[in-house]
Amino acid sequence: MDYLWSPWRKEYIMQNEPPPGCIFCTALEKEDGTENLIIARGERAYVIINRFPYTSGHIMVVPNEHQSSFEKVDAQTRAELMELITQAMGVLRELYHPEGFNVGANIGAVAGAGIVDHAHFHIVPRWGGDTNFMTTLAATRVLPESLEDTYQRLRQAWEHS
Repeated sequence: MDYLWSPWRKEYIMQNEPPPGCIFCTALEKEDGTENLIIARGERAYVIINRFPYTSGHIMVVPNEHQSSFEKVDAQTRAELMELITQAMGVLRELYHPEGFNVGANIGAVAGAGIVDHAHFHIVPRWGGDTNFMTTLAATRVLPESLEDTYQRLRQAWEHS
């Protein structure tokens, strides 16, 4: 699937048809690697790299269960989500040395959810000045490494955490 960033519409535009079904459920069915970008799996949730990151190391923590909001999953899943978020922040601190994080979820289209039907948390490492003229003037993000390199680095760091 090919995407283009549209600075005028402030969104990615798919150049061909999106795959059928939920991208998070589909990722669960694939073997872990650069194809699905899953870094780690728990019993009830998993950690995956965002294909369209705001910064290097932008990852998501996703429940295995396909639900549109976190109040629809059980308490054990919510607890595992929080543990994975905490572990992910530790791995990102060791690997990327961020000065801070944005951690959160967009529930519903009006709240900005890109994937409305499968709730998930974003963990975005942040550094002073990480929004620069490229983002401001050209609505473009520049990342210093490929998603494949990010995957390899995060996967290795996670295994040693």
